[in-house]
Amino acid sequence: MESSSSSWSRALVQISPYTFSAVGIAIAIGVSVLGAAWGIFITGSSLIGAAIKAPRITSKNLISVIFCEAVAIYGVIVAIILQTKLESVPPSQIYAPESLRAGYSIFASGIIVGFANLVCGLCVGIIGSSCALSDAQNSTLFVKILVIEIFGSALGLFGVIVGIIMSAQATWPSKNA
Repeated sequence: MESSSSSWSRALVQISPYTFSAVGIAIAIGVSVLGAAWGIFITGSSLIGAAIKAPRITSKNLISVIFCEAVAIYGVIVAIILQTKLESVPPSQIYAPESLRAGYSIFASGIIVGFANLVCGLCVGIIGSSCALSDAQNSTLFVKILVIEIFGSALGLFGVIVGIIMSAQATWPSKNA
């Protein structure tokens, strides 16, 4: 067995908390945009296909694409909020426990928001796809499925709320310490 100087915990402590923060912010925005794009792809392809049979559904079902786009906007908003949490710290305080906790909390917030929005984008995309297909068959189903789509869209908001709560722990050491 190797010495403890090569353990994973020691390696993670040696990575700058600013690096963790930057990766968390990048994940928040990048994975959220990926979820939105995936949802738009799923909804859009079904919408175009179903519009061949019933052209009247095209404008009405664009609301599903807008719900998918909102997922990307959630990621942008949280990335801006997390970016404002970054503060400069004297070099002697970079690896202080308070700095590590701040970096890890911003990292965790970014992961939570990014992956919650990825799943939300997929959920809204799949529901939007079935909304378009069912609306092409029976127009009375549109509002019923739209309500389900709104509940699916709430998953992204839950991720945003949890991410904001988690980032509240991000307090960096004061400069005069």
